[in-house]
Amino acid sequence: MQEMLSTLATPVAADTGKSLLEYIAQGGWIGLIIIILSFIAVVMIVAQLVRVRRHALAPPDAVETLDRHLSAGDVDAAIAFCDDADNDSFLTRVMGAALVRCNRSPFGFLELKAALEEVGQLQVARLHRLTDGINLVASIAPMLGLLGTVVGMVGAFDAIQAADGPVRPDALAGSISQALITTVLGLIVAIPCTAAYTYLRTRIDALADEVGEVIEDLAAHLESTAAPAGAGRGA
Repeated sequence: MQEMLSTLATPVAADTGKSLLEYIAQGGWIGLIIIILSFIAVVMIVAQLVRVRRHALAPPDAVETLDRHLSAGDVDAAIAFCDDADNDSFLTRVMGAALVRCNRSPFGFLELKAALEEVGQLQVARLHRLTDGINLVASIAPMLGLLGTVVGMVGAFDAIQAADGPVRPDALAGSISQALITTVLGLIVAIPCTAAYTYLRTRIDALADEVGEVIEDLAAHLESTAAPAGAGRGA
């Protein structure tokens, strides 16, 4: 019994003494590409986390200013505010484009709701573009890992074929290490990228709904206007 316990207490494998960078280096050029993709993914995730915030999509100052202009019926001032580059946001892009479209339409603000929905969908799609880049990294990384696995196994079989007599384990170790390490790297990059992609997509949709409610409240000031003063201005 004591012999069995001492056997179980013995480490399964000795410490190789290799650093993390040394393991990554064994992944070769494919591993390097995966590492570069991981940095790109981190940049995109951070950028989206900064962009996809309630205050960034609909700044309180912009909401207050548009509410003041639209409640007073000053559509031109609202459009000018939205067109100002310093006020650029999801809210101003949607409201500005919809107001311009209605101001030039013979139907006036009767089609305001349709215009807001159409422009809003385009702006939501714009928010999704960078998120789709994260999903692309999540899809490519494991495929590159699989490619590294295949390349490593091909190298191992080439070593077996070229060997004159029994194959030494150290002749296969490099290729097999590359095969396994690239697979691990690909999964390490793909798993968090997939989680981040799902989170950001859900967050974008949720915040878009919240901002949509704000836009509806602002549009309520004009929905009762059947023929705005500038209805035929673009004719």
